[in-house]
Amino acid sequence: GSVGDAYDNALMETINGLYKAECIGTTVFHPGPYRMLADVEYATASWVDWYNNRRLHGTLGMITPVEHEAAYYEALNREPQPV
Repeated sequence: GSVGDAYDNALMETINGLYKAECIGTTVFHPGPYRMLADVEYATASWVDWYNNRRLHGTLGMITPVEHEAAYYEALNREPQPV
């Protein structure tokens, strides 16, 4: 495939690496060892929630993705609408 289309898997490989390093490789999202599949599922859900809603993102000016998205849509609503 070509770069930047649906056949480019670099983004998915990056997310998988972050997931393994931040969620599976630490005890931040789950205390102790994973004993059951439900433990991995719970930790994964916690990591996804943190990643999408609460992590500070350097490219966005050290704000969360949720705060950035809210500011973006607020700016869109402030622009005068054509009549």
